[in-house]
Amino acid sequence: MAGFPTVRPRRLRRTPAMRRLVAETHVEPSNLILPMFVKEGLAEPRAISSLPGVVQHSRESLRKAAAEAVHAGVGGIMLFGVPETRDETGSAGVDPDGILNVAIRDVVAEVGDATVVMSDLCLDEFTSHGHCGVLAADGTVDNDATLRAYADLAVAQAAAGAHVLGPSGMMDGQVGVARQALDAAGYTDVALLAYAVKYASAFYGPFREAVESALVGDRKTYQQDPGNVRESLREVALDIEEGADMVMVKPALPYLDVLTKVAEAVDVPVAAYQVSGEYAMVEAAVANGWLDRDRVVLETLTSIRRAGASMILTYWAVDAARLLRA
Repeated sequence: MAGFPTVRPRRLRRTPAMRRLVAETHVEPSNLILPMFVKEGLAEPRAISSLPGVVQHSRESLRKAAAEAVHAGVGGIMLFGVPETRDETGSAGVDPDGILNVAIRDVVAEVGDATVVMSDLCLDEFTSHGHCGVLAADGTVDNDATLRAYADLAVAQAAAGAHVLGPSGMMDGQVGVARQALDAAGYTDVALLAYAVKYASAFYGPFREAVESALVGDRKTYQQDPGNVRESLREVALDIEEGADMVMVKPALPYLDVLTKVAEAVDVPVAAYQVSGEYAMVEAAVANGWLDRDRVVLETLTSIRRAGASMILTYWAVDAARLLRA
């Protein structure tokens, strides 16, 4: 328009260096957490068909992959165990020689404090029925009996050397019980990353294959309804009151609005889990030649950071870290 200088926002997009200089959101390898599965009794890693590029590790391959993740600069590792046998109460999770506790010791021995070693604090991988808790006689999840089991799980995982525990079962009071148990056992420095906002999502399917879940039915009575937001903020507030050091939103991409509201409401670090279904959708599209994998990986991670996540659990953690360093 005559009399005014020409405004050209494109000046700040002209070169890669300029775009990096003015970027509002950054993703660093240290923001990323790699979920890893380890299966009891494996001699070699086993592919997971619905998660191309992701495996169930043997103990030996887990140690090597953990070292590779550290070398790539990944900020943390979240461990999930897959036992050979399960029972009604998930007792393998408490067993010091159970696969998850052994795996924690293996990884800590391999990488020490070079990254943050986290472990999933839940029963679903260990129960014969696949639910996240102990069942009552009528088949419903018994919240209080489950809390007692979570207290034992917390101490067992801390004793194995985990730096951070992730209570993920969505039981009422799970964070407070874990914190009390840890403090009473002398593990006051072990942190809690609370799965405070965990929706009853359709995006968990490939994960169920990865942990060989025996679940029949669903978890809608304890995971959150996808339509609710205020409920999520209440859950977050309760978990922080009970002693959560960090909180998580899960899944990530379908719930970016929730992630933003949580990040705006709290003053603790906020994590988001880019879950198995999010990963599998992109990998399937890439396999069909429909998407540019590297660009989509970085774009999705940037969107999660932009929405407010301090850290992101993603199966692309190592690949993304290498892309970010290229």
